[in-house]
Amino acid sequence: MAASRGAVVLKAVKKVIVQFCPFETNVRSTREFLMMVGSEKVRATNMNCEVITEVKHDRSEPTIDITFLDGERLVMKGSKLTTEEMLSALQTRCSAKDPQAKAGDKK
Repeated sequence: MAASRGAVVLKAVKKVIVQFCPFETNVRSTREFLMMVGSEKVRATNMNCEVITEVKHDRSEPTIDITFLDGERLVMKGSKLTTEEMLSALQTRCSAKDPQAKAGDKK
């Protein structure tokens, strides 16, 4: 899984909203993403980050809406992406927004 390659860090994230209908067949990657982001270890990287789950029963497409501290948003359609792709997109954005991560990359 993607988390074994690199830790998920929510330092630059203000809020994560995960929406899905559990009765649809295309929600597996979204639920796995929620499990990763909602774990205690990942949540400990930013205790002020809200992780909100909205379980719906309306056959809606699974979506992940991430709001960063600077106000930028990243919206991902879970039915079109794998868990690894979603985690990679999140980590790429977080790394770009975290000055400490940039300094660590230069060493």
